[in-house]
Amino acid sequence: MILNGEKLPGLLMTIIRFVLPLQDHTIKKLLLVFWEIVPKTTPDGRLLQEMILVCDAYRKDLQHPNEFIRGSTLRFLCKLKEAELLEPLMPAIRACLEHRHSYVRRNAVLAIYTIYRNFEHLIPDAPELIHDFLVNEKDASCKRNAFMMLIHADQDRALDYLSTCIDQVQTFGDILQLVIVELIYKVCHANPSERARFIRCIYNLLQSSSPAVKYEAAGTLVTLSSAPTAIKAAAQCYIDLIIKESDNNVKLIVLDRLIELKEHPSHERVLQDLVMDILRVLSTPDLEVRKKTLQLALDLVSSRNVEELVIVLKKEVIKTNNVTEHEDTDKYRQLLVRTLHSCSVRFPDMAANVIPVLMEFLSDNSEAAAADVLEFVREAIQRFDNLRPLIVEKMLEVFHAIKSVKIYRGALWILGEYCSTKEDIQSVMTEVRRSLGEIPIVESEIKKETGELKPEEEVSVGPAQKLVTEMGTYATQSALSSSRPAKKEEDRPPLRGFLLDGDFFVAASLATTLTKIALRYVSLVQEKKKQNSFIAEAMLLMATILHLGKSSLPKKPITDDDVDRISLCLKVLSECSPLMNDIFNKECRQSLSHMLSAKLEEEKLSQKKESEKRNVTVQPDDPISFMQLTAKNEMSSKEDQFQLSLLAAMGNTQRKEAADPLASKLNKVTQLTGFSDPVYAEAYVHVNQYDIVLDVLVVNQTSDTLQNCTLELATLGDLKLVEKPSPLTLAPHDFANIKANVKVASTENGIIFGNVVYDVSGAASDRNCVVLSDIHIDIMDYIQPASCTDAEFRQMWAEFEWENKVTVNTNIIDLNEYLQHILKSTNMKCLTPEKALSGYCGFMAANLYARSIFGEDALANVSIEKPIHLGPEAPVTGHIRIRAKSQGMALSLGDKINLSQKKTSL
Repeated sequence: MILNGEKLPGLLMTIIRFVLPLQDHTIKKLLLVFWEIVPKTTPDGRLLQEMILVCDAYRKDLQHPNEFIRGSTLRFLCKLKEAELLEPLMPAIRACLEHRHSYVRRNAVLAIYTIYRNFEHLIPDAPELIHDFLVNEKDASCKRNAFMMLIHADQDRALDYLSTCIDQVQTFGDILQLVIVELIYKVCHANPSERARFIRCIYNLLQSSSPAVKYEAAGTLVTLSSAPTAIKAAAQCYIDLIIKESDNNVKLIVLDRLIELKEHPSHERVLQDLVMDILRVLSTPDLEVRKKTLQLALDLVSSRNVEELVIVLKKEVIKTNNVTEHEDTDKYRQLLVRTLHSCSVRFPDMAANVIPVLMEFLSDNSEAAAADVLEFVREAIQRFDNLRPLIVEKMLEVFHAIKSVKIYRGALWILGEYCSTKEDIQSVMTEVRRSLGEIPIVESEIKKETGELKPEEEVSVGPAQKLVTEMGTYATQSALSSSRPAKKEEDRPPLRGFLLDGDFFVAASLATTLTKIALRYVSLVQEKKKQNSFIAEAMLLMATILHLGKSSLPKKPITDDDVDRISLCLKVLSECSPLMNDIFNKECRQSLSHMLSAKLEEEKLSQKKESEKRNVTVQPDDPISFMQLTAKNEMSSKEDQFQLSLLAAMGNTQRKEAADPLASKLNKVTQLTGFSDPVYAEAYVHVNQYDIVLDVLVVNQTSDTLQNCTLELATLGDLKLVEKPSPLTLAPHDFANIKANVKVASTENGIIFGNVVYDVSGAASDRNCVVLSDIHIDIMDYIQPASCTDAEFRQMWAEFEWENKVTVNTNIIDLNEYLQHILKSTNMKCLTPEKALSGYCGFMAANLYARSIFGEDALANVSIEKPIHLGPEAPVTGHIRIRAKSQGMALSLGDKINLSQKKTSL
């Protein structure tokens, strides 16, 4: 009630008489809270007479034999703002510095510190007193508090003390070591000439047993010195921390620090020598940590250490084969394959080592890793002529073991395209025959089904059994039964199995491959008889597949497209014209080389952009930054990191926003009530990563005192109010700030709404209420552009169950301009390459992708056209389809696109 502004004048004396003498610890603790908030002065500012009695009680408690009562009283004195009350207590407070219990001593230090800060005249010799105390003190927590006080009250004394014990710093407790790191950081920033004196101490603290001290010391060392030895020591310390810490969040945070180190051009060389140490982090099972580690290793790899990197990655790949299937094993394997792929492209000498290991994966059950290997092999065989014989030989070895139809198709294409010798072509044909099984397929399958058995199988005759079917007719079961079990479907050769499952796309690929190798065989072999026999064999295989497709044996019949393709290949082989030879054996390969060179150009361009980003050069006409005149947004290494982290923790976003002069706090203020309402309210909405802080200003516009003025909030969407703001009392025309925290659980639009309720003092009416405007939380605060491969995009597109289709309704008349407008307003990234979007044909299709800070994916497909028949000024039409895992995300993105489709006329 007192906190809410109620005045209870008769209460004080009652409490002094009846509650103050009690010795119960809980009551004493509650009394301290009461003394903290109770008004201690008369309206004209003089101390109340009764407080002298209370002051005496404080003195007795400071000399109490129980350490808990002494310590909690000392803690309470830190909150006391009346010098007259503190003055008589000073001898008792000083005496507490020599108490046997550390709880009393450390709180005595804090009490002396706050009294010295607020009323220096009461204890002018405090720094000297605490310095002497620090020299003789043994307890770590007391030393830490004393040292903290000296840092803030008398930095020179703190430095003097540190100089005397700088060699014993490693033996101190971690809480004191952390404070020492902070002091060194501050001193060296304020006075760079001191660096040489303290840098040795920071080196020693890198060996501390406490992970927190090591982390802070490494961070401090990097900001104080850019010498290679310092960077190496800090990086080594970070790597040790990542390996030893079990918490994945800690690993990710420290990895980010390593990545930051790499961004500095002069540090990159130092980190390159530590690549092998960085790879030790791969022992962590978490996929996100492994992903970041591999990316970092790949950025740091050079011709000096690529060989060692490849050896480690090969070992990791082999390890994933032996691991019992874990849900992330496949993804990790895929990551390793991609990293090896990148190494081989950048350092072609490595490809010969990598390819044999990776080719084993083509027979893997995981299609994702096998598809990546296939893509890699295709690129390698096209780029490195010297490796072609090795790859073809290895491919023929694993060909029969491939289990996935998609991988089988790719492998067939590679063999058909790159088999150049007569022996290889014969081997391919042998493998295809082996994979297809006995032909003609239809006849052999019918024989199998009707049970016509081969002579070598033993047959036993059993009694015939009559069975009645569901329709009431009789069915006779065959009396012949083979002593060997009937062939299971799994025993079929792979290609035959694919065809009987109705997958005839692989048959169309096979027809193309057979045509290529037959045409090549004709050009290699001069004997007419052999030529004809090879072509006839290829045509027989195609014909038997066509026959199978038209029969009723496969689960799905052959499609018309595949029939056309196989028929075309039969026609080409029957004529063998030079033009067709050119198309099949030259044009295909040219298309691949065009695609690969375009991809390489794109990679080079992105690398160039990355390096440009890193090489920050100072332009001659750059404005000079005067620290006294500018907002502290640049020169982060010169800034006091401790101050920055403290500001960030307190929700002060000044640094982030100062980068853009227009993004001031005022732009983010939302008005909640009208100017003529009795209570005016406005809110500054600050969106952090996982929570929203509302800083609400409430102004009493009336001439009455408003009591129990409460901000009542409620949320809509996946938002949750963490705590209810406490009520306050507002004097006439007074104002107050109320902070409210809202937790965010997922990416979707949210609404915060509510009202302000209050009582008017002296009025008999009910509670008054002012309804607030809604605060809309924008989904864009959580969405960031991201990139993924086409295969991953297609997989997610197939998996995600929520789709939202948005009709294009805009006044923009240019397709490219509309796409850019959508990208800007939704924070998504266009995955379709620039080349595919260039040119003009009246149509455009593009894939967009983004991720939320919660790790949720959002996909969109833009299909738009320019209706030419409506004239050049006609706006763009079409649809945008959005897919996401959660309904909220799909709907919110759709709403965002609908709101921002039209371009506002300036």
